Amino acid sequence: MKNLVVRGELKEGESLPSIRNLARELQISVITTKRAYEELEQEGYIETVAGKGSFVAAQNKELFREKRIRTVEEKLIEAIDAAKSIDISLDSLYTMLKIFYEEG
Repeated sequence: MKNLVVRGELKEGESLPSIRNLARELQISVITTKRAYEELEQEGYIETVAGKGSFVAAQNKELFREKRIRTVEEKLIEAIDAAKSIDISLDSLYTMLKIFYEEG
């Protein structure tokens, strides 16, 4: 859902499925769905109005994008550290990255 908001596929103010309906649709527990909605709300992606439901929050898309970039950087640093620890060359690491990027 975060990706849909950042990419603009879910628009500001757009209504989201109720927790129960989404849980039923995804065949997961209501508790898990509620926890996910709470996390999305804490991170500023959605807002919930009592008695009306949950909606995509007004947000600064550039701020969200910057957060996601930071996450990618942290994961790349972890991958680089792991690669260095087993002597994988930069060329090999780049080749792996390119393969995974192009597959996805």
